[in-house]
Amino acid sequence: MSKRNTPQRRHAILALLAERGEVSVDELARRFETSEVTIRKDLAILEKNGLLLRRYGGAVPLPQDLAEDRPLSAGKQAIARAAAARIREHARIIVDSGSTTAALIPELVHKRGLVVMTNSLDVANALRELENEPVLLMTGGTWDPHSESFQGQVAEQVLRSYDFDQLFIGADGIDLARGTTTFNELLGLSRVMAEVAREVVVMVESDKVGRRIPNLELPWSSIHTLITDERLPPEARGQIAAHGVELVCVAVPA
Repeated sequence: MSKRNTPQRRHAILALLAERGEVSVDELARRFETSEVTIRKDLAILEKNGLLLRRYGGAVPLPQDLAEDRPLSAGKQAIARAAAARIREHARIIVDSGSTTAALIPELVHKRGLVVMTNSLDVANALRELENEPVLLMTGGTWDPHSESFQGQVAEQVLRSYDFDQLFIGADGIDLARGTTTFNELLGLSRVMAEVAREVVVMVESDKVGRRIPNLELPWSSIHTLITDERLPPEARGQIAAHGVELVCVAVPA
């Protein structure tokens, strides 16, 4: 399939997954006569859109309880409201790429005098639509289609030229022993973001807590606050608090 047929290929991947219950990268590459890199990109985008879960060498369907019951939109909005309440007027903040962090932007409409750095075009465009448009800073760097954000050494150098009050960042998963985890192997920029911010605020829905993902992004020692929803089990709350992290569990409207 040509690049213009990418949506059809991804639709076919989902149909095959529904039929078989699991798919492998090498099998899909052969079937669609494309590279394994392209298939991994497909699976990453489909996972980001909540349509499957990747695993080593392939993908499996989204668990039924998550597919049917998780209040994605309401949960992210509730987390975003709690995050916005922590931002003072005239603060200097970083907003990382991601759907949960992007939900923060509409909540900034009444905040005045903000300076906002981001590596996300989606976040930047949303900021420009605010009535009280903040001072917008972009990291620049190399565009990474996997995370749909700018990454790399140039972005890291730009970040190190500033200091910030807060970083708002998401995660693909939360390892209760280690910290935030990600499928993306480009970890450097997230760590630099954490280095240049006085407070690191992780925004993540509770269904990502305990997900086994290989790449450690931020260790608990780099995280100050975790904002999630009230569905987080008590034992997980205790383990997170034991790392010295402030835990905020928000109510999610039905």
